[in-house]
Amino acid sequence: MTDTATAPSTTTAPATGTVDAGLLILRIGVAAALLHAGLIKATDFPMTVQFMTDAGWRAPGFAAFMVTATETLAGIGLLLGVLTPLAGCAGLGAMLCAWAVNVSAATVWSDPFNVPFLIGLGAAALLFTGAGAYSVDARVLTRIAWSARVRVALLVLSFVAAVLTWIALYGVNPFHFSAP
Repeated sequence: MTDTATAPSTTTAPATGTVDAGLLILRIGVAAALLHAGLIKATDFPMTVQFMTDAGWRAPGFAAFMVTATETLAGIGLLLGVLTPLAGCAGLGAMLCAWAVNVSAATVWSDPFNVPFLIGLGAAALLFTGAGAYSVDARVLTRIAWSARVRVALLVLSFVAAVLTWIALYGVNPFHFSAP
């Protein structure tokens, strides 16, 4: 007769190393996508400004600089795991604007789960989970503590920054329930 109180559990939490490996894979994927987006804009900056001009953005040079810098710096921060919640916040804010650009071209439900949506989702996850053990945060910046309250504030900040950027620099409602 087996005592159920002392029987070994058949379900266990994943080992810390596997969680850290998963966070590293997530960071590399999100960082690569953000870096790719930022570096494409940086390598042909006049094209980026022209795109913003053609799309009707106000201050297209400023808008192009901001998106290029944000995507590139957030990508580097996530790749290295440096100030990961802050980098995740920046990446999420940039991807919310990119998502709005994509959904504003058609009805909002025609393609709501596009690439910027997924990159932003990954950035938001990293904002809350942190970088894991294989990061600069874990090796060098161990004294910085990101409370749950700060992480939620960063999440809110990313949405506020995206909405304010959209309103100030583009000014068009991105959500259409019929074809524009």
